[in-house]
Amino acid sequence: MKQLIVLLGPTGVGKTELSLNLAEHYRSPVISADSRQFFKGLEIGTAAPTTKQLSQVQHFLVGMLGITDYYSASEFERDALNIIAEQHKIHDVLVATGGSMMYIDALCNGIDDVPTIDEGLRKELYDLYEKEGLEPIRDQLKTIDPDFYNIVDLKNYKRVIHALEVCLMTGKPYSSFRTNTKKQRPFDIVKIGLTRERGQLYERINQRVDEMMEQGLLEEAEQYYPQRHLNSLNTVGYKELFKYLDGEWTLDFAIEKIKQNSRIYSRKQMTWFKRDEDIHWINLSETTDSEALQKIIAIAGS
Repeated sequence: MKQLIVLLGPTGVGKTELSLNLAEHYRSPVISADSRQFFKGLEIGTAAPTTKQLSQVQHFLVGMLGITDYYSASEFERDALNIIAEQHKIHDVLVATGGSMMYIDALCNGIDDVPTIDEGLRKELYDLYEKEGLEPIRDQLKTIDPDFYNIVDLKNYKRVIHALEVCLMTGKPYSSFRTNTKKQRPFDIVKIGLTRERGQLYERINQRVDEMMEQGLLEEAEQYYPQRHLNSLNTVGYKELFKYLDGEWTLDFAIEKIKQNSRIYSRKQMTWFKRDEDIHWINLSETTDSEALQKIIAIAGS
């Protein structure tokens, strides 16, 4: 049976370097499951693989979208499975890595078949969101699909808007499409979770933000400031610097908020991943990358 090793974990834990070492061991490409790295031009803010790393190991699903492009977890599932099918003709073992919870879930377990949304409807709802905020959209969702309204994160505008899109597009509640049935894959999946002691992880996150600023994150944010309303830019790093560019925050305060929000996101990632009993955890605070690599190879049994 062909195999897919999925390397996951919180932001800043060290997935990129270990994924490169793992890919080199198996002579495999790396398939990205990081939703922030799909977009071209956001290399610094998304900590995308460097030019050197991209030349070191072939990567798929990195920098393949423009910042105005829409891309869903279901589209990712389709594209990733097509790549895996082609690459498994050449390689027995493939490596995927990322920290985007929904996209890892879509890759490993599948995602419910939700209808394609009309672009006109999507634009209409996002225009409403820009003008009046999320409240009127939440109100509509509550009326049409109270079941999903009661379980969705009501602050996550992308999920709320998407649910309402499906309701309006199909005339059926979004919850009726959510079967949560795990799909079978024609390959074995080995999930490896990377973690670190919290203090060390937070120190790495803080240091990485400082390095991003040195590499030109502010200039990258300035470049996209006129397009700051785009969904692709609604992410940690850019949102805070847009506040600085709006004149609401000082630069020092914005940088501290990037660090704080990155730490908060890392906790959310760990909360999500720890619900999955199939993940084999490796604490990088207690082992070297070389030792971790050998552990992964042993767990994978290949």
